[in-house]
Amino acid sequence: MTRHWRSRSIGWQVRSTSLGPVLLAASENGICCLAFEDSENGLQRRFSGAQLMPAGARERALFDRAVAAIDQPGEDARSIPLDLHGTAFQHRVWEELRRIPPGQTRSYGELAAALGQPGAARAVGGANGANRVAVLIPCHRVIAADGGLGGYAYGEAIKRELLRRERGD
Repeated sequence: MTRHWRSRSIGWQVRSTSLGPVLLAASENGICCLAFEDSENGLQRRFSGAQLMPAGARERALFDRAVAAIDQPGEDARSIPLDLHGTAFQHRVWEELRRIPPGQTRSYGELAAALGQPGAARAVGGANGANRVAVLIPCHRVIAADGGLGGYAYGEAIKRELLRRERGD
């Protein structure tokens, strides 16, 4: 995957949100990273070979919209341009995640079935975990088969709060 980023420029910035600091990064095509509690070192590992630079005006405008999607979930995050690299299957999973209405959830099995591959729940989980743009690709809307919250890369408290905000509780 790193070959996609070689010699590309990525503007980045850490922003404050009501859920804590978030690292944001964008290429010329759109946001390529939204990660809670990450660092420039983590960004360099994710985008090996890319030229990292402070965010310019274009990136900061995109980041304003991403922060709004976190702090005020009424923002239509689907309209924010993204720069995603992954397999065809990962892209299908990410698009299906974006179809889940805010405040609702699906299990990995339900997502696999929606993709026409009911036996692919583990593969769906892998694609969910490969998502680099938390919130914008709403991986927090995936729950365990038993109805529990399940895991989340940035902790259960953030996942719970994102879902609460989307439901308007």
